[in-house]
Amino acid sequence: MSRGVEGGGDIPTIFNPHRVRAPPNLVVTGTASNGPFSPALTHSDSVSGSQNKDSLPDESRRGGAGEKLKSCRNSCCSKSAKKIYFGVCVTVCVTASWVGSTHSFKYLYYIGNKTHHHYNPHSNFSSTHQSKLVHFDAPFFTTWFCTAWTTLFFPIYFIYQLTVNKCTSTPELIRESFQNFRDKGFTTARFLTRCSLFCMLWVGTSYMFVYSLRILLATEVMALFATNVSCVYLLSWVILHQQFVGVRIVAVILCDTGVALLAYMDGITDSPTLGGVVLAASSAAGSAVYKVLFKKVIGNASYGQIALFFSVIGLINAALLWPLCLALYFTGVEVIHWDQIPWPALLSASILSLVANLLGNFCVAVTYDLFITLGLITAVPVSAALDVVLYGADFKGMKLAGIILISIGFFLVMFPNNWPDYITRVLRWSRNRRNAQSAHTRTDIDYRTGYIRSHLRSPSGRVR
Repeated sequence: MSRGVEGGGDIPTIFNPHRVRAPPNLVVTGTASNGPFSPALTHSDSVSGSQNKDSLPDESRRGGAGEKLKSCRNSCCSKSAKKIYFGVCVTVCVTASWVGSTHSFKYLYYIGNKTHHHYNPHSNFSSTHQSKLVHFDAPFFTTWFCTAWTTLFFPIYFIYQLTVNKCTSTPELIRESFQNFRDKGFTTARFLTRCSLFCMLWVGTSYMFVYSLRILLATEVMALFATNVSCVYLLSWVILHQQFVGVRIVAVILCDTGVALLAYMDGITDSPTLGGVVLAASSAAGSAVYKVLFKKVIGNASYGQIALFFSVIGLINAALLWPLCLALYFTGVEVIHWDQIPWPALLSASILSLVANLLGNFCVAVTYDLFITLGLITAVPVSAALDVVLYGADFKGMKLAGIILISIGFFLVMFPNNWPDYITRVLRWSRNRRNAQSAHTRTDIDYRTGYIRSHLRSPSGRVR
């Protein structure tokens, strides 16, 4: 359940970060200017230009090719290029962990609810009776168990810092993480109160996500959860006062339309689909509230602060919410046979969820936010392929249309604030390129023969 901070309320966009545009490299020959109103070549220019072009030595040509190869190598090995390479790897890892954790949660319901067939040999008819034995049906216990694993955030960060920065002492690293919160005016009571609030929000969001998998397929839940980017934009616009962008409002409308199509894909009578869609969409909205509130309350947090914050959330969850697990178990709301708990699937879901959250919060140091966010939507087609293979799912009609609309809305939300400027630059670049190609293919005028390609004069120069 990758609900990491990912920069708080900031929405990573397709064209971010803004790179400094270098001026185009213009190759000017002689005194001719670059443009349609360049002065005409003189007699000596036309003759000497062709002779010099033919007499260029091979060494200068090889030197020019070497410089182009060197500049290409420098651009491919630049800092921005390396961030892009790391970003592709991070997107693949986020996709794999996100798909693995979600399908592990789904598999808990699949393996925990088995249907047994009983044959009655004394009956005159060959009939079979089906009985459904429930061994594990505990979404809240699953949420509590997986959230407890977030306690490992700060130990993992602590071990990494000790390994990389060997001169940093243990008390200094811990003191630095706590000091950052004190500098922002957080007392111990206020800090624990904020952590308790975010813990309740985290557990509630995770519970709705896990419970929705009891009703819907993993692909449908993941597509619905991807709508949290549109909710983040709306809340950031209202609470954080971010800039209004019209194309993102269109994206929000598309996401809402996709949610509506998924809600009514199986009808509204005698179908639990509507309840599952409401739970998954509420989980996406809860994730957006968590991110925007973190940005509002905590602000720009360092990696040490994020690790400490998540570890405290995990400790509060493990220390305060276990009585609720027992209450649900003894009242029969959740079914748990302790000797038949599917531990491999439960541990896989917990570990992969922890990995997804670690990637979502700490990989900003090596790549751009865009590649981390892309993992939410690239996981949808991968999950769809698994649903078709494992559960024989069929994506068509309103279900397919809803997923497509959500995907389109997801990409539209990631459009930058000044997206018309980028379209203008692309159009201007293509126009300049066409002009350069036409200027390059234009035949020079030879004034020695008078051949100037005119429809009013003959090749000899006489008026026709």
